[in-house]
Amino acid sequence: MNENNHFFFIFFITTVFTRVFLPTLLIVPNNSRPTSPMMDTPTAITTTTTNGDQNNGVDNDDDSHDHQHQQQQQPLDFRLKTILAPMVRTGTLPMRLLALRFGADIVYTEELIDYKLLRCRRSVNTMIGTVDYIDDSGCIVFRTCPPKERHRLVLQLGTSDARRALRAAKLVARDVAAIDVNMGCPKEFSIKGGMGSALLGQPDKVGDILTTLVSNLPANLPVTCKMRVLPSLDDTIRLAKLIESCGVRALAVHGRTQQERPKDRNRDSYIQAIAQSIRIPVIASGGSADITCYEDIDRFRRQTTAASVMIARSAQKNCSIFRRPKADGDGGDLLDIEEVIRQYLRLCVDYDNHVLNIKYVIQQMLGPLQDSDRGRQLLAAQSLPTICRLWHLIEYYDDHQRHSRLKRESMSSKLLFNNEDNKLSTKVSVNKKLKTSADNVIISTDEDMDQTIIIHKMDVIFMRQLFVDQNSLPKSRLMSYTTSRSMDPPVYRTKQLDKHFHTVVTVGDGGDGKHYASRYLEKNKRYAEQMSALVAIIALNLIDDNTDDNDDDDYQKIINECLVLSNDFNNRITVEIDGQFTYE
Repeated sequence: MNENNHFFFIFFITTVFTRVFLPTLLIVPNNSRPTSPMMDTPTAITTTTTNGDQNNGVDNDDDSHDHQHQQQQQPLDFRLKTILAPMVRTGTLPMRLLALRFGADIVYTEELIDYKLLRCRRSVNTMIGTVDYIDDSGCIVFRTCPPKERHRLVLQLGTSDARRALRAAKLVARDVAAIDVNMGCPKEFSIKGGMGSALLGQPDKVGDILTTLVSNLPANLPVTCKMRVLPSLDDTIRLAKLIESCGVRALAVHGRTQQERPKDRNRDSYIQAIAQSIRIPVIASGGSADITCYEDIDRFRRQTTAASVMIARSAQKNCSIFRRPKADGDGGDLLDIEEVIRQYLRLCVDYDNHVLNIKYVIQQMLGPLQDSDRGRQLLAAQSLPTICRLWHLIEYYDDHQRHSRLKRESMSSKLLFNNEDNKLSTKVSVNKKLKTSADNVIISTDEDMDQTIIIHKMDVIFMRQLFVDQNSLPKSRLMSYTTSRSMDPPVYRTKQLDKHFHTVVTVGDGGDGKHYASRYLEKNKRYAEQMSALVAIIALNLIDDNTDDNDDDDYQKIINECLVLSNDFNNRITVEIDGQFTYE
């Protein structure tokens, strides 16, 4: 008996009664399932909100509420489903929601590496109704919209360590319906890290990871696995049985080996053999080359005798592949790619998706059309409004920006300094418009003026490359203003929040000074000071405080550029009303 067989025999005996025997009495074998088309109705999503719709349908960050929700949630069923496969850079929130809109039953995230998730903080983004996992550098690693996808979302985990995988899974458990372990990715970065398809040759580690997750996660949070086949069918079936013995609820099988690529024929017969050898649902994957319409999805499922079908490249090219034919024969046809892109772009606007990610996904949709004039304009685009113009959605973008600005003003946080120790605090306050030439300046007020100060805030960022010389920098310009009027020099007070900085500048003499700040945080302390000075310049109308009219015009253009960029500056951190971070 070789080493792999010896391990499997011992591992199977120790787990068969607790993980397989009793549960499988209630499971219908793959090869006894009906072969009729997948016409079951997706599970309806129900969302509980508190305080009306103040949190935009996102559950509040209350552990007792989440625990109660997990107790009530039924485990995700993986039978007779059409599924959006995990795809790097494609499986972000807008694409997942688009797939669900078109008819997908379950959607997977792109592979998320365990150690990246473990550096994240969970933050409820009340502006756009999402839950964001933000790493220590301020980047969004994972964004989800629980009301729209929580009960149909599977997070795929890239891992090579059982304990680390468990910590990452527990971190996201409240926001997903299942955890999937990636054993199929053939990319170099996964293999070098001992993840993805590198696990195919390590049955002991596979058993450790899967058993640790199954044993320690809630019963209603299924653990699944996605693997590639091995060159030998017998070895593939042996590994599939090992995976089943760990207690996972479903196994997705891509019918290619680690070395094979899309040009190679998918090994449908391997998937069929696995489906007939184990009792948990098998999800067939890798058939996109032969899937050009919805009927092909069901043909692929019947051909492999699998429980469900997972689609990657066909969905990446045209996500409307998930549209099911209706009883009257309507539907089921692919939508024109122009309409698919427009629907995708609207979701990107709604959920503040990153421009680089948007460009990549649309390029995959365009395919050979990337060489068209519009395709080249897309490649050159650097902002979301530019991309929206290419698909005649700039009005939608502008309307969304206006709505967001009004919402932000209505719930704007209050940044306050305690006059005794100059410590920054955060409170909720009533917001009023500051009457200046800048329309989007906001004033925060508070009744207890003995303990707090009023801070004039606006959404503006500092872009160093726009300021050509030292004299044009906001701090220099503000200093010239105070010096020319024999005023006290500006006073900058900075608060560090983790690895980010927020600055409030005070302009004026003694107790009559006014206070200014941007709502954005900055990784660079000096830039945080420049941002606050820029807000003061705009609020005090110092743009034209110069004898050179041409210089005034140039400076106005710089200010406008900073304001425009701030409205479309993805992944910029602000201060939320509860003192935590949120992305807007």
